[in-house]
Amino acid sequence: MKKILTLLNTPWSSLLLLAVGLSGITLNVYAAEPIPHQTLNANFTKLTQAFEQLDLTAIGQIYTDDAVYISETQDRGIISGKENILDLYSRFFNKIKTKHAKLEVDFRVLVRYSEPNSATYIGYYLVRFHPGKESGEPISEFAGKFVTVFTKDNKQQWKISVDSNTHAAPHFYYDAKPVPNLYYGRQFIAAAAK
Repeated sequence: MKKILTLLNTPWSSLLLLAVGLSGITLNVYAAEPIPHQTLNANFTKLTQAFEQLDLTAIGQIYTDDAVYISETQDRGIISGKENILDLYSRFFNKIKTKHAKLEVDFRVLVRYSEPNSATYIGYYLVRFHPGKESGEPISEFAGKFVTVFTKDNKQQWKISVDSNTHAAPHFYYDAKPVPNLYYGRQFIAAAAK
């Protein structure tokens, strides 16, 4: 027992114990958390359903209270706060309802940067507009590029904190290839496109 105590009192043994202790701490600090692919990808399913059902309540559950929306429209500034974003969606959804129309929406994610409390998505979206039957108009579609940041709220739910998009030709959406573990949607087929 005396030999063990003597060894523990030597300077090099203290350094060795310190090094072992610190390496354990370092491993714990830098241990990678698995990326919750299904949870993160489910956000796009929620968005798709909210748009297709013109469900303002569901949209409200997807955004943080202090979210920021950057529209593709040149005549609109940056929109801050969930209530202002919901006001924008409310007007848009009401126009669709008034026309007895419906929407189909899909996303193809090409890049995702993940951290423990945030995930940034970059990709393409496609929207198909189905006018009311009485209009006699054909189905139309438009597409765009997006950058969206999801952040964990205080209940550990992933919600949109930054949302931005621009216009793009639909072929970019159709030409996007699936990326492992990233959302690829229902895969609208290009044959129905104009």
